[in-house]
Amino acid sequence: MASSSPRSATTPATPPTRAGRRGTALLLAGILLLALNMRGSLTGLSPLVGEITDAFGLSSTAASLLTALPVLMLGLVSPLAPVLARRWGTEAVLLAALGLLVVAAALRALPAEAALFAGCLLVGMGVAVLNVLMPVVVKRDFAHRAGPMTGVYTATMVGGATVAAAIAVPLTGPLGGWNGSLAFWAAPAVVAAAVWLPQVLRARRARRPEGPVGGRRRVRGLWRCPLAWQVAAFMGLQSLLFYTLMAWVPTILVDNGMAAGEAALVLSFNSLTSIVTSLLVPMVAARPGTHRPLALLVGVLTTAGILGLLLAPHGMAAWAWAGVLGLGQGAGVSLALTFVVMRSRDAVVAGQLSGMMQTVGYTVAAAGPIAAGLLHQVTDGWTVPLAVLALLAVAEAVVGLGAGRSRFVRAEVVPG
Repeated sequence: MASSSPRSATTPATPPTRAGRRGTALLLAGILLLALNMRGSLTGLSPLVGEITDAFGLSSTAASLLTALPVLMLGLVSPLAPVLARRWGTEAVLLAALGLLVVAAALRALPAEAALFAGCLLVGMGVAVLNVLMPVVVKRDFAHRAGPMTGVYTATMVGGATVAAAIAVPLTGPLGGWNGSLAFWAAPAVVAAAVWLPQVLRARRARRPEGPVGGRRRVRGLWRCPLAWQVAAFMGLQSLLFYTLMAWVPTILVDNGMAAGEAALVLSFNSLTSIVTSLLVPMVAARPGTHRPLALLVGVLTTAGILGLLLAPHGMAAWAWAGVLGLGQGAGVSLALTFVVMRSRDAVVAGQLSGMMQTVGYTVAAAGPIAAGLLHQVTDGWTVPLAVLALLAVAEAVVGLGAGRSRFVRAEVVPG
């Protein structure tokens, strides 16, 4: 199937009934609560790595595994999400992913090193499923408002990351240490599961043959499509930069003389600024035309933020550069997720492209925190790791120029 320029979807002519509006509102609430859980369990760990390292006597490399293992699982489990959704239904699989996050929170609360790492693995598994299937639900149920909806749920996801980074250290007091802070993230997962359960029951009553990932249809030729690989590479570089910086920015700032509490707040501010671009970029990207200027914007902001932290990691300058970096990161993650929707002809292709993008992207990204930790250990400083990350941000912009073309991926949907 030849690629061609996407056309904007039309809005349904028939106004929704009151029951339909209630159902849509409940679906939207469920999606936003799912999005809230897509980063909290990950970013809530980063400000606590120092305390956890001291508690277990971990080396720098071992400590980096705490953030690298979930990202690796994001890559390994992503291909399974469409398969599981085809077998059990998207709604039910998303509910099961929330269950994994609850179990993971309980494990990470235990004062045992093995339980901590096992919990990190389960966090990655649960978030992987959410990552892959959320864009597909948006493509299926909000096709005529895919851009704004992508922006809203991405901003909510980033907002969850912001809150998690901000409250991680303060929660250690009332909840009895880093264990209690990590255990806290079972609560939003339970709330999200309760709100999402009606969608599972509705889908079961409807006995829908799984639409989002194609039911008995499969996608052929996607892995041979250069545009699909460019989308995957953009996701990989964006994710590598995000998770590496999320893991090490607090440590970088502390090593440069900042108090641990303030460093956690800087990370939270970084996430807060990213909400702005994560909300606005999909709305701009929903318009017909090329997305190349947005890809360049991502590269410029991210590179500037990293270089700023390298050259001026002290005082108010650190806050300012963390804000610039946050704008770039928010634009990057939202643009990557928007690519899934805008480069796919339908929800069937979107499900497979989402799986491919996140499989490749997160497998690449998993190496970031570990490699940065090793470079820090070898060079005894943060100059070389940050310089390498700045170069990768430039590469992200270059890859984005390819992924930003106004084209559909070359893929054929066939009976499977």
